[in-house]
Amino acid sequence: MNEAASPPLLLQNVRIILPERIAEPASLLIENGLIASILESRVNQSIKADSVRDLRGFTLFPGFIDVHIHGAIGVDTMEASADDLRRVGDFLAQKGVTAWMPTLVPAPKDQYERAVRYIEQALVQQCSEYRLQSEFESSKGPTKVGTLNTPHARVLGVHYEGPFVNSEQCGALHREHFQTYKRTTDLEALPIIKNGGIHMMTLAPEVVGGIELIRELKKRNWVVSIGHTRADAGTLDEALKAGARHLTHFMNAMTALHHRTLGAVGWGLIHDDVTCDLIADGIHIDRSILQLLVRNKTSERLSLISDAIAATGLGDGDYQIWGEKIVVNEGRTQNTRGHIAGSVITMLDAVQMMFSLGCSECDVARMAASNPAKLLGIDGDCGSIEEGKRADIVALDEDRSVRLTIIGGQIAFQS
Repeated sequence: MNEAASPPLLLQNVRIILPERIAEPASLLIENGLIASILESRVNQSIKADSVRDLRGFTLFPGFIDVHIHGAIGVDTMEASADDLRRVGDFLAQKGVTAWMPTLVPAPKDQYERAVRYIEQALVQQCSEYRLQSEFESSKGPTKVGTLNTPHARVLGVHYEGPFVNSEQCGALHREHFQTYKRTTDLEALPIIKNGGIHMMTLAPEVVGGIELIRELKKRNWVVSIGHTRADAGTLDEALKAGARHLTHFMNAMTALHHRTLGAVGWGLIHDDVTCDLIADGIHIDRSILQLLVRNKTSERLSLISDAIAATGLGDGDYQIWGEKIVVNEGRTQNTRGHIAGSVITMLDAVQMMFSLGCSECDVARMAASNPAKLLGIDGDCGSIEEGKRADIVALDEDRSVRLTIIGGQIAFQS
């Protein structure tokens, strides 16, 4: 279908975080949902735009991408309708998030089917809301650029956290729903998004059939991450060869580094070809350990995640989530088994944490946007501020608060 293009938008007198440096003062022109031009000068009289915004005092970052999030504002991805997912997207846009991966915990097949059905519906609705400048094919996936009538953080696909994980590293997951992999039909039982969408799975390579599962998932173009694991170094080496090059919520729900045993943590630290994601809330990982990880792995190999649960954005209290009571007290979650049960932070909180530890703006942009996009294989479309990429952008003020979120060239949030 061919519709009228969105009007050009010029953001001027602003600092811009580029992949390797900062442009200031600069301006950015958005046309047809894309970054059309980045101009490093004060005077832009030759640039014509229907809308001009002076962002003096603000800094533009690539929109944050959360690859591991279970919900927010009372919405649990396991129980969410398409409209619920949209409400989460509205909330996330206020926090600088422009795209996210609804994440599912191990559950019975009928719960999986319901959750994925509504995630698929959200993707379809998301696509139908676009007024595209060229013919649209849903098979092209969730990064297709257009203009949203009512922009919100985009659902990119589905992230299965489990069910092929180690029962001895269950964390907040319910081990009664864990599985082993014996044949391809075990994988066929997991519902998939039929009309495009990214599929990701966190698994433990040491479970029965784990290495073969990794190979099969890679054949199907899934993103494979290692987590909830007690695998030894040899098994982890096999997993790496099979195609698993990422670790989920690094240091949590995996064997620790010991001076006589490498553990999954030590293995992740010594492999430069392995990337990791972190819950940077100061609870899952201590602030000093976050600093150590940035020094060791560098911002090139780290991604920030929220691992947020439905209680996020609601404050302290008692919540019924995943069939049990989860208590939130001073920002720390705990289930009835005494385990930390996800977080109640957003990507903005994680970003602010990394700034408080002395990370540079370019480092934070990599960890919050560029690296998640690379992990998902969509870095050609988004994840950095470059000409020709999607105009998914967040403007932060000097206090690192969100003042403007733009998704696909459209203003999704402003304050």
